Amino acid sequence: MKSLGPVNALYPMPTTLVGTTVNGKPNFITIAHVGILNHGTPQYLSIGLHKSHYSNAGIRESTAFSICLPSEDLMVKTDYCGIMTGKKTDKAALFDIFYGKTQYAPMIKECPVNMELKLKDILEYGEHEIFIGQLVDTHVDENFISNGTVDISKLRPLLFDMASKKYWSLGMPVGNCWNAGKQLKRENK
Repeated sequence: MKSLGPVNALYPMPTTLVGTTVNGKPNFITIAHVGILNHGTPQYLSIGLHKSHYSNAGIRESTAFSICLPSEDLMVKTDYCGIMTGKKTDKAALFDIFYGKTQYAPMIKECPVNMELKLKDILEYGEHEIFIGQLVDTHVDENFISNGTVDISKLRPLLFDMASKKYWSLGMPVGNCWNAGKQLKRENK
């Protein structure tokens, strides 16, 4: 094994469009640093943003934000939202937006999955802010649901890799969770 030093090797991560209201207007930013904090109720998710981003003020002001999951076919618009600032660009004009229960977390109809969150906490780590949100509601295009849940093969999520600086696609499933290890479990009784 070769040491690479303290390199984060958890990529690829889902690429998301985070929506918030800044100065009364909807704005979106491309973010891949999204975390799942628990599996209980209520559910909490986190996003990490550099303090210089325009969206941070909107999340603080409105105490709400969305996490929208674009599919591969939204790659160009998603990347654009990551390279342009909302201070000078109306990125919301790219999309057909809607609002849910929070009224301040704009979501994108073209994204198959949209989650709206209520801000619960902000943690500061150097030049970054970690916004922790309580999941309020999840909106899913019915064409992307199979057996009552989001079908990621239909979603075709856009994945981000920091090392290669490329977007990736999802491959085929390779096994069943909480099942693949049962053979080894039986052998080690």
